[in-house]
Amino acid sequence: MKKRIFASLLVGVMTVSAMAQISSTVSPYSQFGLGVLSDQSQGFNKGMGGLAMGLRGGGIINMQNPASYSAVDSLTMIFDLGISGQITNFKEGGKRVNGRTGSFDYGVGSFRLLRKVGVGFGIVPFSSIGYDYSHDEKVGTSSNYTSELHSGDGGFTQAFAGLGWEMMKGLSVGFNFSYFWGRYDKQILLASSDENVNTLTKSYSASVSSYKLDFGVQWQKLLKKYNLLTLGATVGIGHDLNEDAELWTSNVNVNSEKMSNDTMRVANAFSLPFSFGVGATWCYQNSLTAGFDYQLQKWGSLKYPKQNLQTGNYELMDGQLTDRHKVTLGVDWIPEPNPMMRRKFLKRIHYRLGFSYATPYYKIDTADGPKELGVSAGLGIPIINSWNNRSTLNISAQWIHSSAPNMVTENTFRINIGLTFNERWFAKWKVD
Repeated sequence: MKKRIFASLLVGVMTVSAMAQISSTVSPYSQFGLGVLSDQSQGFNKGMGGLAMGLRGGGIINMQNPASYSAVDSLTMIFDLGISGQITNFKEGGKRVNGRTGSFDYGVGSFRLLRKVGVGFGIVPFSSIGYDYSHDEKVGTSSNYTSELHSGDGGFTQAFAGLGWEMMKGLSVGFNFSYFWGRYDKQILLASSDENVNTLTKSYSASVSSYKLDFGVQWQKLLKKYNLLTLGATVGIGHDLNEDAELWTSNVNVNSEKMSNDTMRVANAFSLPFSFGVGATWCYQNSLTAGFDYQLQKWGSLKYPKQNLQTGNYELMDGQLTDRHKVTLGVDWIPEPNPMMRRKFLKRIHYRLGFSYATPYYKIDTADGPKELGVSAGLGIPIINSWNNRSTLNISAQWIHSSAPNMVTENTFRINIGLTFNERWFAKWKVD
């Protein structure tokens, strides 16, 4: 009964999150590109800065490298759910404003399908869009002023299923096939306090429904006694999403009180970039794990829809996006890795620390967007009761600093809470 209830709750949470599409950001930078990109990490590695390429284990679900699915314990069914809340401080000039948001981060599962073959599945956000701000400017020496009101919401999500296969000792390969979907609605309102000036509204909208395909590989080697090295790499296949973008404009003539409307559409407006990741982890005595990742997303080779100010046309244009580079360092330490040592509770807690640095994937006019610097720390707390001693409560804190010259500076403090539910579903019980 417990299994059925938990499975029902998981499906319910995943369905609600997929339908709601609630934005998890209030950043003005989310108006560019496909929004603020999610790190797609889970509870076990959020405290490590999102380290993922070389991580694998029987009690974790590492969807960022599907080759890791082959390590799942053959006797268990694993579910991992996560939520987060954050406070962001925005600073521009001498002004400061705070924004608060919360979100459902992920819902993933994994189990052993065949000998040396594991399955992973779930739902994770890809990006988020959510902003609402205005800009007022005085007109010359008069008392009149113009106002620009910017607002937008939406985001993109992927529901995935994948396999990981240990094709030979120490070498595993895998893939994730994802259903990729989402939408955005953005609006710019240009108004004036002068009653003789027209009011202009621009509304941008798009809806996407396509697929996403990612591959991964991991190789393990025992270098010396108690020293285990894991190398990992991933490749994401870039492709056109074959969906359109639309621009609707409304111009209200204050003299004649007439409204003129115009709609422009861009065919095949969006694409996913080719991506590549590589990393390594070193594990000592199943107690200390340390590693690094490097990831590259080739956004710079893609075009993005924008209104051409010279011709007035809404069209695909070069130079709106740029390649994104990300470097991650992470550490996980558990003083006593033996799960049978129940009396030494504090020594069975995972202590985690991480650092990340990422360049922007979009441009603002002709300048690069903000760079991101992140520091994180977390705990993996074992849940021990009469019927389960392998589930884990993951808690982590992140500080993310986003800045660019002469632009808004963001400082975000985020709390992440995740539950890894690990129960022996497939064990055969003996009755005396």
